[in-house]
Formats: sequence, structure tokens, C-alpha cells
Amino acid sequence: MQSTRLPLSDCLDAAVTAAHAAAAILQAYSHNRAELVIDKKMRNDLVSQADREAEQAVIQILRDRTPDLGIVAEESGGRASSLATWYIDPLDGTTNFLHGIPHYAVSIALVAHENAVVDGGKPLQRDTPVIGVVYDPNREELYSAMHGVGAWLNEHRITCSQTTQLSEAVLGTGLPFRDFSFTDQYMPTLDASIQLTRGVRRLGAAALDLAWVACGRYDGYWEMGLAPWDVAAGTVIVREAGGVCEDMYHRDPWPIKGYVYAGNPHTAPALDAMIQPHLDYAAPGPAAE
Repeated sequence: MQSTRLPLSDCLDAAVTAAHAAAAILQAYSHNRAELVIDKKMRNDLVSQADREAEQAVIQILRDRTPDLGIVAEESGGRASSLATWYIDPLDGTTNFLHGIPHYAVSIALVAHENAVVDGGKPLQRDTPVIGVVYDPNREELYSAMHGVGAWLNEHRITCSQTTQLSEAVLGTGLPFRDFSFTDQYMPTLDASIQLTRGVRRLGAAALDLAWVACGRYDGYWEMGLAPWDVAAGTVIVREAGGVCEDMYHRDPWPIKGYVYAGNPHTAPALDAMIQPHLDYAAPGPAAE
């Protein structure tokens, strides 16, 4: 019978090793971008051999180190397991990468499923991201977090900002770029944020947006239409940094369907209140499973 206990320290170590391996591949390709073979999956949805090779490096390490866990990856798919599942984005910020904009990251998360036991605790009551690693190779910044233990930037513990008012907050966001079905919901939130906050930034890498909330560079962040691997690692990093990271429809235990808002305990509720009047709860995309 498969154990329900997850050795989180070993899993974190495996994820950090895998993130560095993927980043080495990305950085090698970053100096020869003109030679990359690029495929278009759909409008504004690009993939190159850099993505694919980095992903395979991550998968190989995780399979070797954690053979009983499921893997869901952006480029190669995969499947969940009953105990816990890795969510992998080998290159978050592909468009930035392909255009030579040095703002992208490797994102790796482990989501423990209901009834899993993490390092001696009680069985989890719901699916929960328990390990998060986001590595920015251009700044050599490694964000990591472990459920119930904390979050770090390199060797330093991090916490969310202390900002209490949206009027004093700088927010991160992401504009619709591939799926435009939620534009009518998103654009009013952007308009509101421009008027209510100190400023809004759109840098093009969701995993780093969440990591920047966790270390206090952003006071909050929201985006719609993302994928699970875009937000899984950032979710646990923000939460372990003392922040809030949730599904803006308040249906799922973490933003698995990619409708996410995050911030510190003051800004997150204010951001949620700003977003709620503009959401279409009848929209098909984020419907509960």
C-alpha cells in the first residue's frame, strides 16, 4: 500500500535541483535565440526547443527522485497521482525569453492531494500546494517555500509587504494575450486598479509576479486565464510568506483554474473587493469541477 506521507524536505531539494538544471538549458539557448526552432501552439502561444528540453530535464530529475508522484507539465502534459502531483512550467515568460527580455523563470510546484500527510502533520483536508520553487536565472534569484515552514529568496526568509491601503500599493497584473474570452471581466478591474492604486505593472511572467508579492516588491497581484502550472509554485510561496493567494471565484482550494488574486492580509481582501463586482459567475471557464 502506498504511503500517504510526503517527505517535504526531500521534495524541495529535488525541485531546486531540477530548477537549476532547467535554467542552465534556458540560459545556454538565450545567447543563440536566432537559432531557436519556435512552434506556435495557438495565437500568441509559443514554444521552442528551449522549453521542451528544459521541461524534460525537470521531469527526469523529478521522476528519478520522486518516482511515486504524478507530474503535470506545460509542454508534455502528464497525469496526477493520488498522493501528490508536480506542476511544472519550464519557462514562464516564453514571449519575454524569445524577445530577449530578461524576465522569465522556471516554476516547479508540488500539490499534495486530500488526505496526504506532510512531515508528521494531520492528513490534509483539501488539495494544497506544499512545495514551490521559482528560479529567475537572470537575477540568480531562487524563491522557495515549504508548507508550514516558510518562504525564502536565496538564503533569506521573505515576507509580504506591510502596505495596508490600495492607494499606497503597487500591483502586478497580466493582460489578456491568448484567451480573450474573459476580457470583459478583466478590463474593468484594470481600470479600477489604475484609479485606486499607486501603480500597476505588467511584466509578463506570472510565477515571478507571485514571487514578487511574496518578497514585498508588489503589494498585490491579479490575473485571469492562466494555467495551473503558472500559479501553483507562486501560491505556496505567497502563502508561506504570510500572504493570501486564492481563486478569485472562491470555488477551489488554490487557483488551479488560473483566476488568481494575491497580496498581504490587508491588500488581498481589498483587491478581492475591487475585482468581485466585475466577475461573471456564469462564465464557463472557471466553473467548479
